Parts: sequence; structure tokens; C-alpha cells
Amino acid sequence: MAKIENQNTDAAILAELGKRLTQARLDRNLTQEELADAAGVSKRTIERLETGQSIQLSNLIRAFRALNLLQNLDHLIPQTAASPIEQLKLRGKERRRASSRKVPLTASGQWTWAENK
Repeated sequence: MAKIENQNTDAAILAELGKRLTQARLDRNLTQEELADAAGVSKRTIERLETGQSIQLSNLIRAFRALNLLQNLDHLIPQTAASPIEQLKLRGKERRRASSRKVPLTASGQWTWAENK
């Protein structure tokens, strides 16, 4: 199996995911039709997935669930813990938006309106 890296094209990543899913299915001694039935999708969807074609994300989740691989999705984007200082600032509040970028000071160190630049 090839390693999935940033340099890989989307097509290469989809193909690798398809190979891995095929291997997981075969390891469980399932046919494509059996996996499709267990996942609640069509056999054609499983074929598309295994050949690296684009499918809906919800169908990938269904296939993962049927193969008992859903817990592995937790590794895709792990939850990040806030730093201790951030935890004190938040005090139970959940962050809901990104902060805006700070406007840099001019070379003189004085703040000016954008039209005066």
C-alpha cells in the first residue's frame, strides 16, 4: 500500500483509499454485493469507491460503518485540545468563529486610516 501524502493528486489518494477499502472488504470475506447490502448502498457505489471514483461522503461513511472501521475516521482530523491559557480564557465557552487578522501598524508606528496610505 502506498502512503497518502500532500504531494499525491486527488485521483491518487482516491485510488489508494479504494485499494484499502477493497482489502478491508476482502479481509472480512465479503463480496461487493454483501458490503453494499450491509452499508445500504448500491453495488455500483462500492465499485466506484473501490476503483477510486468520486462518491458522496455519506456513502463512504456507510461503507466504513459496515466494515466496522468508523472509529478510524477519528484519526482524519483529531480533536485539538486548547492550551491551558486558552482553557482559562474560554472557561467552558466553545469557540464559534475565527478571530480577525490584526491590522499592522505603519512603518512610523502610528495608526492611520486605510485611505491615508
